[in-house]
Amino acid sequence: MLQARLIRKMRFYVTKSSALAMAIALVCVMAGSPAGHAENKLKVMTATTDLASLAQEVGGDKVDVESVAKGYQDPHFVEAKPSFLLKLRKADLLIVVGLELEIGWLPPLITQSSNPNIQVSANGYLDASRFARILEIPTGQVTRAEGDVHPQGNPHYWLDPDNGLRVAKGIADKLSEMRPNDAAYFAQRYSDFEQRLKQADEKWKAEMKPYAGRKIVTYHRSWPNFAEHFQLNVVGYVEPRPGIPPTPQHTVELIGQMKRDNVKVIVVEPYFDLKTPNSVARETGGQVVVLLPSVGGEKEVTDYFKLFDYDIAKLKQAFDATH
Repeated sequence: MLQARLIRKMRFYVTKSSALAMAIALVCVMAGSPAGHAENKLKVMTATTDLASLAQEVGGDKVDVESVAKGYQDPHFVEAKPSFLLKLRKADLLIVVGLELEIGWLPPLITQSSNPNIQVSANGYLDASRFARILEIPTGQVTRAEGDVHPQGNPHYWLDPDNGLRVAKGIADKLSEMRPNDAAYFAQRYSDFEQRLKQADEKWKAEMKPYAGRKIVTYHRSWPNFAEHFQLNVVGYVEPRPGIPPTPQHTVELIGQMKRDNVKVIVVEPYFDLKTPNSVARETGGQVVVLLPSVGGEKEVTDYFKLFDYDIAKLKQAFDATH
């Protein structure tokens, strides 16, 4: 099953390579050679909407920011459309989640964009994981028998507001490095963001305090940073191993565990099938709650602050309904 998952990650490049090659040629004709944008806004591309939101917070009106992945997509599996190439070709800065989250789709796009500024290790390539506190870093040898494990740690680090702050600082510093004349502007933007995020986080923590220690099950290992920050206890997963679809045997075992531990909430991302989680909830008297792992997962969730507002409201509702 894991091999099938890895194959899906690369399928676009195997089945559509000739079409993509033709598209690349067209893009090159349309775009010409990459040019500097010293007098214009910095063109920033990000792998995900969460990074785009953070980049916009600190970049303000000095940047144009766009994300490759949409907030409602599984960031592990993004169809690499030829239209992305034109945008990447014009980018001054590319910000990635890192920790191999985008390994199935982004590296070929970077290479095929022919933009020297955003190649890995180039000045316009920024790995945001460098600034974050990373959880679930495997010890010892990692094998595929363990599922789709990320050898450098869990890549869903942005779901901790503290990491959001760290990443925003890293982005602000990079923007200041690229545009020294605007360094004071970026520093002020970051300072304002820091103040607002810390105030918001105090409110979020106060809202979640009555539920501290509450046990939950999640579909995928997307939520360790969120759970630690808000003092929740993830005790099980719908997936038997990361990236492996639920099996009947594992589902039966999970139902038993939830009954023994009196777990009533199952957290699921919007892009996963609800059939198994709903079945488990029926058997355990629990409730499935669909939380958004990214900005833009719903139309009204337009920035980093609204992401936490939305998820915390949904969680509180589920906890109160199953108390």
